[in-house]
Amino acid sequence: MTGCEKEEQAFTKRRTEIAKELFRKSIHMFSAVVPFLLHFAYWPVLVLLMLVVVVYSVSEIARINGKKIPLVSNITTFAARSRDENRFVLGPVTLACGIILTALFWKEEYARIGIFALAFGDGSASLAGKLYGRVEVPFADGKTAAGSLTCFFAIFVSSFAVCRNAFAALILSLVGMLIEVLPLKDFDNLLIPISIGGLATLLL
Repeated sequence: MTGCEKEEQAFTKRRTEIAKELFRKSIHMFSAVVPFLLHFAYWPVLVLLMLVVVVYSVSEIARINGKKIPLVSNITTFAARSRDENRFVLGPVTLACGIILTALFWKEEYARIGIFALAFGDGSASLAGKLYGRVEVPFADGKTAAGSLTCFFAIFVSSFAVCRNAFAALILSLVGMLIEVLPLKDFDNLLIPISIGGLATLLL
């Protein structure tokens, strides 16, 4: 393989990775609409999210056993990271469960802050890391300084938009950034909204 072919292959691989990350994180950010839906139809929305988890889980079990379910399996295959190939892709389950548990545990305003932290903070961190990350955070499984700073800024802005308290937003964004940088893989989808929502109840 020539040098040009290697460069082209590397470029194609990176472009595919970025496209997948954009797709995954667009789902993350779309979850920001859930608090508004919960305000008008709390239990129907929660039940629908639970149903999504069940349907998705059945689809994933079928997919890894060689039986694809139209649309759902195709989307999962396209969005899956290399670490998830031929495995149950856990991200959508932890994302939905994080939102469900946050809505159940905390009052509306605090749950909104937690879900926004997940949607915008965690959602933008990975994307920024892929696009601009050059400096990796030590012992963070590839997390980057660019991703962490983007997470901090996104949580600060989204939290302040809800609570209008700069000090609380600063603490929430610091804690959210620290959680996001931990090598938790898909389980940060659970820890970020629940923790930030709970911390908001103490600060506000």
